[in-house]
Amino acid sequence: MGRLTPEAYADSARHPVTLMLYNIRSMWNVGAMFRTADAAGIDEIVITGYTATPPRKEIDKTALGAQETVPWRHFADPVEAITVLKRESKKIFGLEIAENSRSYSSLTAGDFPLALIVGNEVEGIGDALLSHCDGVIEIPQYGVKHSLNVAVAAGVALFECVRVFRKNG
Repeated sequence: MGRLTPEAYADSARHPVTLMLYNIRSMWNVGAMFRTADAAGIDEIVITGYTATPPRKEIDKTALGAQETVPWRHFADPVEAITVLKRESKKIFGLEIAENSRSYSSLTAGDFPLALIVGNEVEGIGDALLSHCDGVIEIPQYGVKHSLNVAVAAGVALFECVRVFRKNG
């Protein structure tokens, strides 16, 4: 598949998925998620809480320019961000191992457009913020550790969102 120029990418149709970052500690994880968001061709990244925003050399190092191609916006308050996203007719899903969650592979065409929230590397999203979500999806875990690096988990879930949308959209 041919690569798009940054100009062509800016004008291209994107998948109706927003990635919301909540209190991400590592700027390298933030950069990695920008790079994954670019590769997946999603609408945007919403940065909330104390998550660092570009430009930062630590983000740039792993984003490899994606911080310049993926649209993003910042909200200090994650609940305000969710309120705005809901007003934009997006369904809000937390990516978390939680009670009443469903498999990330259970998404359907009716779940789009959607916003996917990923949370802090240690604390996750937290029940208070999850209570504002329309649903919670999780990636099954089969080993001893029951978590993935947040950037890895975001990548797995984003590409599943894109797959489902492209198949059904």
